[in-house]
Amino acid sequence: MHYAHTLPNQPPEGWQPLKDHLLNVAQLAGAFAAQFGAQEWGYLAGLWHDLGKFSPSFQAYLKTQGDYHADELSEGVAGAKVDHTSAGAQHAVSVADLLGHLLAYPIAGHHAGLLDGISDSACLEARLKKRVDPWDHGLSELPPVAPPTALPDFLQRALDQRAADPAGVAFSFASFVRMLFSCLVDADFLDTERFMDPERHSARPRWPEDVFERMAGALDRYVERFGKATTPVDGERRRVRQACLDAASAEPGLFSLTVPTGGGKTLSSLAFALQHARIHGLRRIVYVIPFTSIIEQNADVFRQVFAPLKEHGLPDPVVEHHSALDAGRESLESRLAAENWDAPLIVTTSVQFYESLFANRPSRCRKLHNLARSVIILDEAQKLPVDYLRPCLLALRELAANYGASVVLCTATQPAVERREDFSVGLEGVREIVPDPLRLYVALKRVEVRDLGVLHDEDLAERLLREEQVLCIVNTRRHARELFGRMKGQGEVIHLSAAMCPAHRTRVLEEVRKRLDRGETCRVVSTQLVEAGVDVDFPVVFRSLAGLDAIAQAAGRCNRNGRLARGITYVFRSEHRDSERFLRDTAQAADQLLGGGSAPPLYDDPLSLEAVEHYFRLYYWSQQERWDRNHILGKYSLANRRDLPFLFSFRDVSNRFRLIEDSGEPVIVPRGDQGQELCSRLRESWVLPDARLLRSLQRYTVQVPRRTWQRHLGGNIELVHDRYPVLVSSELHYDERLGLVLDREDHTPETFLI
Repeated sequence: MHYAHTLPNQPPEGWQPLKDHLLNVAQLAGAFAAQFGAQEWGYLAGLWHDLGKFSPSFQAYLKTQGDYHADELSEGVAGAKVDHTSAGAQHAVSVADLLGHLLAYPIAGHHAGLLDGISDSACLEARLKKRVDPWDHGLSELPPVAPPTALPDFLQRALDQRAADPAGVAFSFASFVRMLFSCLVDADFLDTERFMDPERHSARPRWPEDVFERMAGALDRYVERFGKATTPVDGERRRVRQACLDAASAEPGLFSLTVPTGGGKTLSSLAFALQHARIHGLRRIVYVIPFTSIIEQNADVFRQVFAPLKEHGLPDPVVEHHSALDAGRESLESRLAAENWDAPLIVTTSVQFYESLFANRPSRCRKLHNLARSVIILDEAQKLPVDYLRPCLLALRELAANYGASVVLCTATQPAVERREDFSVGLEGVREIVPDPLRLYVALKRVEVRDLGVLHDEDLAERLLREEQVLCIVNTRRHARELFGRMKGQGEVIHLSAAMCPAHRTRVLEEVRKRLDRGETCRVVSTQLVEAGVDVDFPVVFRSLAGLDAIAQAAGRCNRNGRLARGITYVFRSEHRDSERFLRDTAQAADQLLGGGSAPPLYDDPLSLEAVEHYFRLYYWSQQERWDRNHILGKYSLANRRDLPFLFSFRDVSNRFRLIEDSGEPVIVPRGDQGQELCSRLRESWVLPDARLLRSLQRYTVQVPRRTWQRHLGGNIELVHDRYPVLVSSELHYDERLGLVLDREDHTPETFLI
């Protein structure tokens, strides 16, 4: 008898037979891959992934050590390494020749991660040539199977276009390998968990087949609570929702939802997704949001909508997967569902979504196969960095064209990423959900934009203090802090920035909404964290010059609910532009349209659809040399060599693809009773803290520039357990109005905008 896994303190009779594990994983991986027409491929990847465990050295290891923790290379009986993954990769190539290499990548990397084809001693080329312990006697325990003899249809169609688009075709093949890898590692995790931790496995949530129908009913009832439309804005929001329901019957593929800020995109796009999934039998909805600062707000709205389902005994259909998650809102079920996105509605960030599509680690890739036949809503789709445009848009095209997904580009400022003559990498075949975006823009126009030219902080502070309710959005934490400093003491003013931990920001935003609703004085100075999706409604907004899409988002916080005939959004050029070089491209493009602060603007309405299109022509479409600045696509190629026909550099790509190039370093702040209690628990832990405590601490964490972090490490920042950076004294370095203040003069790069 050969075994796959042991159990602590159990004799071999209680261990998992290797044959059972291979067949279980094969069935699961095949079912996952069947969602994109590759069941045979998934089955073979699962059947062959652990062939190396048939080797005498691996079986001796199990019997000697009595436990195996799924490490790719474990210490053997005599101290030698026991490699159990190379055998299956070699077998795939030996029986399936060229096509076997597509299976070799996921099999060889199912523990360590997808490898580079050629690089070092750990690359696929080396693993295929590696001498391994005898294992093939184990094949007699497995059912005979035929190797793949043909590519899936969509890959064959891609191969036929190789001459016209070699990079795109190679990307399609690499994406297929990553999807197979996802099927394999998820199946492997689930079967191992089922054997080794059946209690945890049984806790995984399960939803009824009609879950989308029930969710759609809950959404209808939630919307009906608002009653009849009482303002023109309410009426337009209802029309948007009806347009979404009407468009849901269209065939899956690429869609755009162009709705001005405040037009009800969030719930309307959800209505489209639920109806579209019901009609076409799609499996889940993934809602992708660019900023962690607003993701919890949207998730809270979704939970309010679907609360009646939980009252009737269903698991929570909303699963959040992002770094700012409050562990107090988690359950065991939601944590398990977040591992592989096996839930009806996933709410996640752009960073989590896109970086997973280019990742190589099992934990990051495990969920990817669940994107097949799903509805993916990209909120603020225009926020993609220019430097990653081509690989990101190719990934979206793959999901829609080859994996049965529907992708909804949801934004107030279309067209950003659709193909046109001067934007060859854009998406083709995008269908607009709203019948007449121009009419909708005119109907929802509630704001007048005025250009103030250059405005120094002294004059800006004076103008803000004249207003009873006003929001001023600036581009850096430093500017927000200095402007707040000028105003405090002269009138009531509130500061908001990502120098404040998420728990702190949440409470401040609650206070802001209460003051606005009660008609009280409310002057807010903020970075752009308040801009996208935060539901606040000011009569007057000031915005420091930035990209036109950012100005449009700022205007969306002005007269949001249409209570005034017109709100006013002022655009100004600050005295801090030298420290805002990271905004140079977007700000210059917007400045051209606005007339540079001295000349007449090019458009009477700088937020009109014509002006927005002009802006994207200047910023996105004319910068071809930047569409793949990190040369991601050059890391995939189809080679004319029989021993390694697919040259993919998965590990290199994973290291290169960073949507946020430098996210800085975290500092955990013991703020308030809850923050202090969590930090005390961290310090008192005899062993490393569990995931639940760490996720709770994220609500009390602030990112700071790496240089600032290093300067204070060992002084104002202490490494607890040699790895968790905790602020030593919140009394000295955490201001209840400003947040974390380590260096008054610290420079704020682009990554610390929010």
